[in-house]
Amino acid sequence: MEYLSEFITIALVHLVAVASPGPDFAIIVRYSVNHGRRIAMYASVGVGLGILLHVAYSLVGLSVVIKTTPWLYSAICYLSAAYLLYLAFGALKSKPGNSSANISTDAKQTQVSPKKALINGFLTNGLNPKATLFFLSLFTAFINVDTPTSVKALYGIYLAVATGLWFCMLSYLLSTSSVVKLIGDKGYWLDRLMGVVLIGLAVRLVTL
Repeated sequence: MEYLSEFITIALVHLVAVASPGPDFAIIVRYSVNHGRRIAMYASVGVGLGILLHVAYSLVGLSVVIKTTPWLYSAICYLSAAYLLYLAFGALKSKPGNSSANISTDAKQTQVSPKKALINGFLTNGLNPKATLFFLSLFTAFINVDTPTSVKALYGIYLAVATGLWFCMLSYLLSTSSVVKLIGDKGYWLDRLMGVVLIGLAVRLVTL
């Protein structure tokens, strides 16, 4: 109970952050529409595991080092932007025959392996410098310096699980029969739109 108010604050801040559109959201939407629920959920788990990476270096103070070392932070930004552009290129190549939005959610033709989806989800979140800044502010502004490391680690596990569950829920909703029917044969346009979004996010990373 001693850390309940701190946990509630963290949970609320995280809820706002995870619900905001970003690279994680874009890749989950793309996988849900183009590859189906199962693959999107693997990517969602990858995103959740990416959170653990941010938590790990925040616990040992590396997030402060990253933020206060300009060349290192810039390198992460450019690496992240390059990876987002790689994902965007794949999305923009989507053609009418590529999208499986008109196929039953239980019979999606998967072109991405579960392992690749998991890794892509992990890298999308793990390489996101915006997530670095988020956890930097979270562990410095909202978590008391006297809070035990074990408690902070539990916070981190919660954030990872909550993030994974959030995107799993999003994957489920986007791949329900009603949504698939709504998208129909034009699902590849949503895939391309996500590609444009990813390009915009990549440009923003290197210009801000």
